[in-house]
Amino acid sequence: MPEATMEAAPKSTAMSVQDTLRDLAGKVRYTVDVNTKGISHADSLKQPQPAGNCSNWVLGHLLVIYTKTIPMLGEQSVIGMDRLGHYDRGSAPIIDAGDAIVFDELLAAWNTSCDRFDAGLSRVSDEMLLQPVADSPTGNPNETVHSLLFTLMFHQTYHSGQLGLLRRVAGMEGAITQPSVS
Repeated sequence: MPEATMEAAPKSTAMSVQDTLRDLAGKVRYTVDVNTKGISHADSLKQPQPAGNCSNWVLGHLLVIYTKTIPMLGEQSVIGMDRLGHYDRGSAPIIDAGDAIVFDELLAAWNTSCDRFDAGLSRVSDEMLLQPVADSPTGNPNETVHSLLFTLMFHQTYHSGQLGLLRRVAGMEGAITQPSVS
């Protein structure tokens, strides 16, 4: 009887959870960057009609989420929640320019937060992903760092897409276009 040979298992080409999260975060960052390019502070305050939040609020809200999350990843927040209160979930739309952080300052804080979020994700261990999250913002009693980070990325993706529509509300052309099909 011929001897059985053991072949090496093929190497997996699947991305790790951490790499997948970093990839998603990079796509969100790109979407925010292109959708906010050329938006002035005044443009960022234009309200969609009949209702909704302006670009300034949406970008500030994205920043709130990273501000609350990056300490969990071992990084320091860029702007404190004391300055971001107008952008937290359930807050009123920003209508008065005096309630808004200057858009360029929000963009700078956003970019630094993205760098810190990515740095934190690069160090997240598989063990940490399995850790439970106390007082989950989703209300899920079984929340883990893993499930919370994916929910967070869904949230960030949702709002980064809104910035594309709000770019048009500001009177600008769309920034993300489909590649031409040959």
